[in-house]
Amino acid sequence: MPARSSERPKVFAHRGSSAREPEHSLAAYRLALDEGVDGIECDVRLTRDGHLVCLHDRRLERVSDGRGPVSEHTLDELLRLDFGLGHGVVVTSVDRPPLIGGAGGPGDDAGQADSTHHDPQGRARSAVLPLADLLEMALAAARPLRVLVETKHPNRFGGEVEYRLVRLLDRYGLLANETPHPLDVTVMSFSPWALGRIRSLAPRLDTVMLLERRVPGLSGGRLPFGSTIAGPGIDLVRRHPELVRRFIARGNAVYVWTVNTVADVDLVVDLGVSGLITDRPGLVRDRLAARFD
Repeated sequence: MPARSSERPKVFAHRGSSAREPEHSLAAYRLALDEGVDGIECDVRLTRDGHLVCLHDRRLERVSDGRGPVSEHTLDELLRLDFGLGHGVVVTSVDRPPLIGGAGGPGDDAGQADSTHHDPQGRARSAVLPLADLLEMALAAARPLRVLVETKHPNRFGGEVEYRLVRLLDRYGLLANETPHPLDVTVMSFSPWALGRIRSLAPRLDTVMLLERRVPGLSGGRLPFGSTIAGPGIDLVRRHPELVRRFIARGNAVYVWTVNTVADVDLVVDLGVSGLITDRPGLVRDRLAARFD
């Protein structure tokens, strides 16, 4: 058995257990919870009518049978699309836990979507997932979980994404540390301005500065104002492992994305990272068990 080189890092499911189920689907997140993850990760974008939905791409073509920018569609229009196309798995209907919140105005998304819809032939379709429904699911798990929310920039709405996000989190009591439930939210972005907004609007939230290349001024391990956790991509870590060591030496936690192989798990564990973001949480947890249990 390999020697232990650090504390056991946390495992976060990247867009859910997205190697096995359609990304950002309730099925993918439920599978991740079944696989015992410490937390889940999602990307968020704003619809034309002001709802936060869990989608990575600016456009719809890769992940659905729709076309055009997400921002040019209403939530109702997105709910008519199939977001499970091309994944290579059978999308099955799953029972949905009761919603805790209620529907409201723009940006108040709870109760808007089910995990699946059906076409006229009765074929199950994977629905777009409002962020509020993901929070409802995480709350219903009734166990400690960290939800990593990435705000996507640039976008046509600018900082409105962070304002809407903070409003939604406040409605669930997720902005303060003394909340009565075990759900913890961390905001991530490649934009330091977005993280600065979060720092101003919700100073108690942890934030992750995402990095896919070396950035002048950060090579010494110092994070920009508004950031509390470093988030380098695995390609950057492979090329420059010393960057992780410098972040840690400065007292920063490090979450690495997207860690999908045993070799990469071993690399980041040996570097002493705090979290692994992965499409394959089952594989990652098995490797960590071999190293730490």
